[in-house]
Amino acid sequence: MIPKSLLLRKHDILFLASILAVLGTFSVLAGGIWDSASHALRIPDNFWTIQHVTVYTSVSIVVLSSLFGVLLSLQNKKMLSSMMILLAGSLLQLGGGYVDYNFHEKYGIDGLVTSSHLTIESGLLLASVGGYLTLAKFGYEKSSKIAPFAIVNILFSATWIAFNLSLLIGATILCIPVYDLFSSGCSVM
Repeated sequence: MIPKSLLLRKHDILFLASILAVLGTFSVLAGGIWDSASHALRIPDNFWTIQHVTVYTSVSIVVLSSLFGVLLSLQNKKMLSSMMILLAGSLLQLGGGYVDYNFHEKYGIDGLVTSSHLTIESGLLLASVGGYLTLAKFGYEKSSKIAPFAIVNILFSATWIAFNLSLLIGATILCIPVYDLFSSGCSVM
């Protein structure tokens, strides 16, 4: 199914897939930050905002690149495991996105801490770790320019999920200032 000329350059194509996965995850984070900023500016929210489209287009790029990476690394167990982590994380994001879409359709605006958002954030963290592990397989020389993006992805996605989990613990105290920022977005649902 895959042409032989492509298989001869498998290592380069796997490296390209890992770059797309890392940059796609970075774009997911940027779209999420953009979405948060639009809440701060009190821009009306629904699922089909440009911010959400940015997030889910980027997630789709990560899914496709990791799926292609999994197919190309079936004989390479070392690479396959990190690509599978990346694929699992991106699929979690798509699944959470589908639930988020249905939530928006039924209730309109949603809160920061919802089951769909926690699923998306868990998938984002998993995809970030998978992207970093995949990139690490290529060595420092080859991946030194893209590695900072992979590290930022892990730090930002871990911080994001930690913040939202902290809202579950101290929802009332923490939500008052956050509610002012996100207008209706600090409810725990």
